[in-house]
Amino acid sequence: MSAAAVTVSLSVVMAPPAAAANGGPCGQGGSSSGSATGSLGKALPWITGSPDGALPQLTGRTKAIEMVTGPGSPNDTINRFNVSGTDLGIMWDNGLAGADHDTLVAFGDTVGKCGSEGDDWRSNVLFRSADTNLADGMRIDSSPLDAPNHSKEIIPGFAIPGEFTTIPTGAVAYNGVQYIRFMSVRSWDTPGNWTTNYSAIAYSTDNGENWSLDPATVRANTEGIGIEDIPAIAPGNKNWQQSAFLTGRGDGYIYEYGTPSGRFGDALLARVHGDQLRNLTAYEYWDGTGWTADAEAAKAVMPAPVSELSVQWNDYLGKYVAMYTDLDGLVIRQADNPQGPWSGTQTIISGLLLPSVYGGFMHPWASGRYLESVVTTWDRYNVIYMRTDLQGLQMAATDQVDRPDPATTGEAQRIGTEYPAGVPEETPAETPADK
Repeated sequence: MSAAAVTVSLSVVMAPPAAAANGGPCGQGGSSSGSATGSLGKALPWITGSPDGALPQLTGRTKAIEMVTGPGSPNDTINRFNVSGTDLGIMWDNGLAGADHDTLVAFGDTVGKCGSEGDDWRSNVLFRSADTNLADGMRIDSSPLDAPNHSKEIIPGFAIPGEFTTIPTGAVAYNGVQYIRFMSVRSWDTPGNWTTNYSAIAYSTDNGENWSLDPATVRANTEGIGIEDIPAIAPGNKNWQQSAFLTGRGDGYIYEYGTPSGRFGDALLARVHGDQLRNLTAYEYWDGTGWTADAEAAKAVMPAPVSELSVQWNDYLGKYVAMYTDLDGLVIRQADNPQGPWSGTQTIISGLLLPSVYGGFMHPWASGRYLESVVTTWDRYNVIYMRTDLQGLQMAATDQVDRPDPATTGEAQRIGTEYPAGVPEETPAETPADK
């Protein structure tokens, strides 16, 4: 790969440095200080673009279908929920029956209508969708509100000193209860790195409307964080600051993949019976050959660099699929078992075509030939709905060789950008590939 290509692909996992920021989604000045009560520009100093709704037009096996949030989204999240900019979009099946059966979607740091006080920044919000036609996008039906047309912050964290924001990293349902593991960010460090105070579980018994924090689930990563009745800090905690959950196939277990703060760590694996999710002493960890109660003995199941992670079973491939971004772009791996061995990576969105892509999360109801997912880009600071054709992607678990980037082989190209009505085509979201 050329030096230029490496530079472009690095932006997949390394956000622009704070010094380069020239404004957030509402044009805020960049700052490296971070603040839980200030503007999004202070909390997320690297945001350089504005939410313009520009949809990249890609050729190849992965297509951008629509904007899920922000300008240009058919969900009209600005007027319905006061969400003009947000990221992530962690999706999971809520496990409820009948009319209450939804896909729940948890988002990270969120900005509201520009010009409002503090740009109406929230650490996180939640949407619900009962849309079963995955081919044409995802319609949002509702959101927990704290005022008319205003999505509320669902997880405020423990409000300790030095807690800049609380961001969901993984979620799962068990017996009608919703669980989100979130991280408490202490500082934004060098690009692609941050420091956390802790990670913890919040749970909801009313389909995500209200959430409770459980101090017993705290994995402290910083000494003296000032939360009462939490487990003592343990050396292994640093490896479990971000999570991805996977419901076992008939074995009664919930699997949890863990990574350290930032986007450059290994992925480890734990498992626990679903009714013990809030009991850290009940977890077992994969040590490379079997399961152990010793968290420090856990061995990597996927090598660094692993960023925000999503894992689920796919019927079409007959394998587990892991999705995350690395230096090449948005990639997937395949395995016969949750602990692997995991195959090499297959790039499904090249960082050469969508340089600032991060946070790939699969739709829990996507298990056929087409794999629907969502991603975020820093320049738009909004969530994009993607659809990938899996035909021909079968990989043996023992095939550890990463497949070539489709942008370098000519299999995928970016042929332009589709802008919503009323948005000028010269915007911060435009890239050289559009010209």
